[in-house]
Amino acid sequence: MHSPLSFENPPALTHGVVVETLERALRDRSHEAEAATVLVGSALNDNDRDFVEHWCVQVGTRAVPGSPLLGLAGLCLGHTARRLGRLSDEALALLESLAVRTEADPSDVDGRALDGYDDARTFLHLW
Repeated sequence: MHSPLSFENPPALTHGVVVETLERALRDRSHEAEAATVLVGSALNDNDRDFVEHWCVQVGTRAVPGSPLLGLAGLCLGHTARRLGRLSDEALALLESLAVRTEADPSDVDGRALDGYDDARTFLHLW
């Protein structure tokens, strides 16, 4: 039995399930919690960097301002950088943009984007 304070990393799901879940959440915010779990599971456990990056970028560019998925997309890009050692130029540009938005207005993009930005800077030796 798990205590209410325990945390377990979600598993990576099949790409079809990930796509379906994220697309649903981008159309209907009531599905954001499920999408968050799916995105984190992919960032922490899926070794297909192109797929993970693509969906972090999709979420980070398509989620509405104020959505918790924006900061999470940045955090997940940081996880991807840490685990897989590389990010595309597009992903890096998005990560920097999300961090700038966080600093300008944390109600737009939450602070997890800064954590992802810091991870990328640390693990990719950038900026």
